[in-house]
Amino acid sequence: MTPRTVSDVRLRADELSGDATVVIGPLEGYHHETYVFPLPDGTRVVKCREPRAHILWFDRRCFVSEEELLCALAGRIARVPEIVDMEGVGLQRFIEGRTLGASRRLSRRVPEAFFGQIVGLFREMVRITPAELGSVERRCAPEDRAEDGDSDGFLERLVVFIEEHVYARNAAEFGPLFHALGVGEEAFTRLRKHVAGLKERPFCLLHADLHRENFIVDPQGLLWTIDWELAMLGDPLYDLATHLHLMRYPADQELRMTHEWCRAVEGVRPGSSYGWAHDLGRILGFKRAQSVFTDVVRVSLSLSERGEPSWFALHGAAGKLQRVLIAAAEPLGLEEVPSRSEITAALVRHHRDRR
Repeated sequence: MTPRTVSDVRLRADELSGDATVVIGPLEGYHHETYVFPLPDGTRVVKCREPRAHILWFDRRCFVSEEELLCALAGRIARVPEIVDMEGVGLQRFIEGRTLGASRRLSRRVPEAFFGQIVGLFREMVRITPAELGSVERRCAPEDRAEDGDSDGFLERLVVFIEEHVYARNAAEFGPLFHALGVGEEAFTRLRKHVAGLKERPFCLLHADLHRENFIVDPQGLLWTIDWELAMLGDPLYDLATHLHLMRYPADQELRMTHEWCRAVEGVRPGSSYGWAHDLGRILGFKRAQSVFTDVVRVSLSLSERGEPSWFALHGAAGKLQRVLIAAAEPLGLEEVPSRSEITAALVRHHRDRR
């Protein structure tokens, strides 16, 4: 048997912990290899992690360092992981508790105590303007950033990212599959037409990935927000739309969150919810379209990892892709969505071609 190679991040965690036997991991996670261990003085538990090699990034990232951003948010956002310096390495404090998703496996309804804390988080974020985070290093060049308030320009840059970094970058391998599903290059023209004409809103800090697994409920019942790696500066309504898309609230809670978000952000920075009734559906349409392109790649890759996929796996994968295509039919201008059997056949052809 070939011995397993120990990763650099595991070696670093062993070294920083002072005792390899107390290191736990790797934890589950798509983007990072993560280990957890208590500090030698026993005061805190921290995370040591590195991005996984050879993974596909489907989201535009704004800041160079999540740890640098978290340092800047200390005192501005109530409950985010603090950064602990160990021998010149910034480590995030590990928030002990359970995810919001784990606490409500049988219901999409969010308990009242947590619902109010999520609204409070939006209130805190809308206070943080781009100027206040000007010292935090950004990935994108200044000329590639939308002007403050240009919600159309902000969303156009996200469309370009999906078009260039998800679709075009993977076209050699996945192009025939995209076309078989009706989402070729022309889909981006239709998407741009669907989302055009957004109202202007003052930019602020966005988390951009607020779903149930990124909320941790601590033993005192307080909600902590983790995984700020996709945070950006932009249209506040985009953060609400992303949150609603990912949370899958029951209809009454989705409506209530929308109205409470409007009250919260308007109370801090008037104009932050301007035009929401006109624009929220457009931005939600973009999120549904984005899911099509990312899920096509992810689903097909997951089938390939299994060797020769079973009929059951293919049928389930085709069902998932059909659901996201139906949800995105309007923003992508799809007159007809392929049947499950047609999608299954396209996946089989793609799998055989990849081999």
